[in-house]
Amino acid sequence: MTKDQWGALQGELSDTIGENNYKTWIEPIDFHGMEPGGVAVFNVPTNFFGSYVSQNYGDILLAKLSLFGNEVRRLKFQVANVDNRPAQAPRPQPTAASTPAPQQADVLPGAPLDGRFTFDSFIVGKPNELAHAAARRVAEGGVVTFNPLFLYGGVGLGKTHLMHAIAWELSRSRPDLNVLYLSAEQFMYRFVQALRERRMMDFKELFRSVDVLMVDDVQFIAGKDSTQEEFFHTFNALVDQNKQIIISADRAPDEIKDLENRIRSRLQSGLVVDLHPTDYELRLGILQAKLQTYREQYPTLEIGEGILEFLAHRISTNVRVLEGALTRLFAFASLVGQPITMELTQDCLADVLRASDRKISIDEIQRRVAEHYHIRLSDLIGPKRVRNFARPRQVAMYLCKQLTARSLPEIGRRFGGRDHTTVMHGVKRIEELRSQDSQIADDVELLRRSLEA
Repeated sequence: MTKDQWGALQGELSDTIGENNYKTWIEPIDFHGMEPGGVAVFNVPTNFFGSYVSQNYGDILLAKLSLFGNEVRRLKFQVANVDNRPAQAPRPQPTAASTPAPQQADVLPGAPLDGRFTFDSFIVGKPNELAHAAARRVAEGGVVTFNPLFLYGGVGLGKTHLMHAIAWELSRSRPDLNVLYLSAEQFMYRFVQALRERRMMDFKELFRSVDVLMVDDVQFIAGKDSTQEEFFHTFNALVDQNKQIIISADRAPDEIKDLENRIRSRLQSGLVVDLHPTDYELRLGILQAKLQTYREQYPTLEIGEGILEFLAHRISTNVRVLEGALTRLFAFASLVGQPITMELTQDCLADVLRASDRKISIDEIQRRVAEHYHIRLSDLIGPKRVRNFARPRQVAMYLCKQLTARSLPEIGRRFGGRDHTTVMHGVKRIEELRSQDSQIADDVELLRRSLEA
């Protein structure tokens, strides 16, 4: 029996026992070698893991191994450690059962981690700085100061990125810790599987043996009474042992419908952090960081001035879509052998830009701004130039430029028939004031969020 033969056998095992069982219980084990007497030795993450594989899949493994000859008569499972694990090169993306990193000795099968999602690649801005600082603190692996850490926010704002980054950092700085990262759906699947197979004690032992439990998208257990019950008991058991828990969701605990009150209370007992929608500066920073990578990949490809700013303005709700748009743009320009111009950008990303077109109207912006500054709508768009009306008017013009696809002349017409140069001056003035006047910056950000909500 050789490593090559074991590798060839794994595909057959997946077909035999099913892909989910294979990824959970077979993929994490490594063939270590043969011992005298026909003993095939496998490295496993934990003793419990080895016992489970031996009890449930031992006969299948022996039957499959016998296809390569009569030399394999018995199986032996040993916990992988520094002395007995075979040397292997670090992998940028671990398999589904190597959470959180290949060099960690004592791990449990979890979801795959993305090698791109590290703290180094996370762009920090005002909307996410608190979440980033909290994640960094937890990743130090020291004494628990807030438990659980609850991260919430919309799609593409960085929750999963931060959770993966925590797992990667812990695997580097604290390889002695058992870190388990998985989605709420995976937790639910394993719970249902354990119920069906009458292996609840195994399930409880598995989840209560971790040092750091990370559960992504916890809103999916809402309304699942039995799963919530088990999650609550697992949560309590780990907290009682001073083990760290990190949770993410798409909304705050008190906004998750059908979530039991006792679970909601538990989730709120630690630090609850909101990842706000990205602002223009953060989106531009993300694009600039991605640009450095693409300059290395496409060294001769030219990108026109203002392209990144255009994308940061137009694609505002989802960072994944924003990054994907830049990726597509560079790939397309490389294939057609043309520089990235504004015309090429609009042609290449026409569908993305249409989908990202804001449905916010000038009328709605004017109404919200007037309400915010407690002035009449007629004064906002009227001819009076006193400061109490002029500054809100400039804010409204700025938001119309940022949040709609309307031209400057059209915006000017909607503000009492003003010239487009007046609108341009107002937009430029607010851009300057945002960096100088914190009150103006807060007003603009608050209005933008309320309009995009």
